[in-house]
Amino acid sequence: MSTPVPSPEAFAAARPAAILSFFPADPQAEATLRSISDVDPIPFDQLDAESEEAIVILVVNPVRLSQHIQEARRDNVRVIAISDERYEDIELDSAVHSYLPSHTPSGILRRTVDSAVAHVFLWNGFQMLDDRFEGLTREIQELNQIGAALSAEHDTGKLLEMILTKCRGLTRADAGSLYLVEQETATEPPPPPNPASIPAHGAKASEVPAPDVQLASGKKVLRFKLAQNDSVSIPFREVTIPISEKSIAGYVALRGEIVNLADAYSLPPGVPYSINRKFDEDSGYRTCSILAVPMRDQKDEIVGVVQLINAKHAVDMRIESTNAIASTVVPFTTHQQDIVASLASQAAVAYENSQLYASIQRLFEGFVKASVTAIEARDPTTSGHSFRVANLTVALAEVVDRSEDPLFADINFTRSEMKEIRYASLLHDFGKVGVREEVLVKAKKLYPGQLDLIQQRFEYVKRTIENESLNARVQYLLEKSREEYLAKQPDLDGDLAKRLAELDHYYQTIASANEPTVLPEGSFDSLNEIMRTAFHAYNGDEHPLLREDEVRLLSIRKGSLDDAERQQIESHVVHTYNFLSKIPWTKEIRLIPTIARGHHEKLNGYGYPYKLAAVEIPIQTRMMTISDIFDALSASDRPYKKAVSQERALQILGFAVKDGEIDGSLFKLFVDAKVFDRWKIEPFPY
Repeated sequence: MSTPVPSPEAFAAARPAAILSFFPADPQAEATLRSISDVDPIPFDQLDAESEEAIVILVVNPVRLSQHIQEARRDNVRVIAISDERYEDIELDSAVHSYLPSHTPSGILRRTVDSAVAHVFLWNGFQMLDDRFEGLTREIQELNQIGAALSAEHDTGKLLEMILTKCRGLTRADAGSLYLVEQETATEPPPPPNPASIPAHGAKASEVPAPDVQLASGKKVLRFKLAQNDSVSIPFREVTIPISEKSIAGYVALRGEIVNLADAYSLPPGVPYSINRKFDEDSGYRTCSILAVPMRDQKDEIVGVVQLINAKHAVDMRIESTNAIASTVVPFTTHQQDIVASLASQAAVAYENSQLYASIQRLFEGFVKASVTAIEARDPTTSGHSFRVANLTVALAEVVDRSEDPLFADINFTRSEMKEIRYASLLHDFGKVGVREEVLVKAKKLYPGQLDLIQQRFEYVKRTIENESLNARVQYLLEKSREEYLAKQPDLDGDLAKRLAELDHYYQTIASANEPTVLPEGSFDSLNEIMRTAFHAYNGDEHPLLREDEVRLLSIRKGSLDDAERQQIESHVVHTYNFLSKIPWTKEIRLIPTIARGHHEKLNGYGYPYKLAAVEIPIQTRMMTISDIFDALSASDRPYKKAVSQERALQILGFAVKDGEIDGSLFKLFVDAKVFDRWKIEPFPY
């Protein structure tokens, strides 16, 4: 049974809309097209070069094709060649969609034209799918990149900015705002528990009022945290609003439902919320389309709301006036809604992580400060030293970071490195916990008990001398007359006064020698003279006024410690390093032990405890060393030495530079930038 050939009318009705065309000076092609279609074919040179309609060209004369070869290769053009042989010219052959021999029946020609038109539409469909797939791929990649960026950002402020900016970018929103769910702090302490309700084993800690612990009231509010607008300037300030259905953000936070409005001024009937038009009225803005999405964390709890305003045709458009709304603003699509919902969930998790990171940071910061305070409480005279050293060292690091000196051109401290410097400075003396307290707090060369013993010894000797003088007077009175005694009395009084004055002088010499000095100074020959002076105990045994161990301590030329005690104090660096090395630092601040352990090292190799060479002392440690020495010299909190003036402290540091002990370039920056004036200024919390 034969299949009937469709008529030209049926052919035209069944075929998708297309243009049939022929090249000029190819009359046979024109005649053939007219024979199979009731639509007049159009010469190719009369077609719009920008037309995207399907075009089918019939060619009989290959010369005409060669004259228009580039145009024939357009995506919406298909060439049917009437030829009994394939073209030998490869370029011409590659431009032909199909060949038909001469004398091809009209029905087959019509079907071939129909196939060519369908091929154009199929090709366009594939292109649209490919473009759509490419767009989705880019969208997925962008979402992945955004997710990674959100996870990597721990600064809450920057994170919230990023969340809102990315949501607006994905939806081409002109404006947006971000709200966070917060729990209010109780303004009044909870009532005391009812004794009758307390079990025999006692109440839980959470049930016992604690005056220093802030408790949540249980009431949640929305904090208007952030606002952005590309078209108008926003006078923003943070406020809190109740979580209720009266506002769109409150409704979303309370119900957990997405709100997508095509026109905020034309709300669906029956909704409990409304919008506040005051901002629009004051600024001349017009809020039209709105998309409000809840931010849900891993526990499916709502932690915030992202509200986007006025989706635009293009992200770079601006809403210059309310009249531009119709041509600029469009509703948010369902696809955009799904994308923002997905991103809002990622953002909620990232926000929760940032809050956790911040709480860990606060916990660690509190632990460090409490530890430093506890260590310095063992020696109240050095209270505040570690905090001042941290202030000075961070300040000097900031100066180095900004310095235009070619010597420091390659030195740039990251935020993590600045944090390392600060914590290393705060904890540099932590090892003093391992030093005996009597050595740690030793303010004079002699321990307090030793000086008390010497004082008692001198009091005993003075009393002995007075008794000897009294016995001599009695003996003289017994042997001589009263008149002779009175004549002798001035000599006896003078001898007693001389001996007592000599003892007072000796004691004053001891008291003076007991005072430590900053720099090596003093002559202690008089101490040996005192040691050679003897007295007799009650049992008649002879003892020196000053014992050998006392003379050794009093002869300390610098400071208040002898060699053995100094070694104990110096061991605090080793204790510090051992303690800090046991802490599992994160990789960003893992060098804290290395920085802290060298703060008593000197560039000339004569420091302690490791006697490091200059190349082994990092720049962070060199800065800390300068700060540590300056504070130790000029702080007024150390009784074993008098505080020197800032000028004198800087002069002594200058001597240390000349001796090759500290870094001269860093010290110059310390002086030129007047870093020493910032020892009580809390640095930026890196």
